Amino acid sequence: MTPGNVLIVLAGHFALLSLFAIGGANAAIPEMHRLAVDVMHWMNDRQFSDMFAMAQISPGPNVIIVTLIGYHVAGFAGALVTTAAMTVPTCTLAFLIARVWDRFKGARWRKAIQAGLVPLSLGLMAASAFVVARAADQSWVAVAITVVTAAVAYFTRVNPLWTFAIAALIGLAGLL
Repeated sequence: MTPGNVLIVLAGHFALLSLFAIGGANAAIPEMHRLAVDVMHWMNDRQFSDMFAMAQISPGPNVIIVTLIGYHVAGFAGALVTTAAMTVPTCTLAFLIARVWDRFKGARWRKAIQAGLVPLSLGLMAASAFVVARAADQSWVAVAITVVTAAVAYFTRVNPLWTFAIAALIGLAGLL
């Protein structure tokens, strides 16, 4: 595939993904993973999960993962193309919808749409968490760390950074 074709493929896929990323870029993680790892073979599970981790710890929006994927595939041009493809369509659509959305504050269809988007967004984000965990958990220790971290985050008020710190120590000890 020529460099120009790669950029067209990146632009097309990420522009389409942007329109289905209800709840933010993280909602499209399963499809990004499927595209980058399973379909196009641009990277493996480990590389994808590492990029996801870098995007999460970096300051700024979660859409950084798109930039990292684009950079990995096609360098600086790929980073620019994927970032623009992921942001421009949704920003344009949001701008256009916002201009008319407030006109229908009392409409039943508007309330129905808003009520339906909440579980949809949560489901997409849960699917994203599952895909990233499956890609990153390559041993029983990693699976245990993921399950314990999720349980602590869900059932307690303990800051998740503590479980992340413990997981990092386990990794430093060579148990992963």
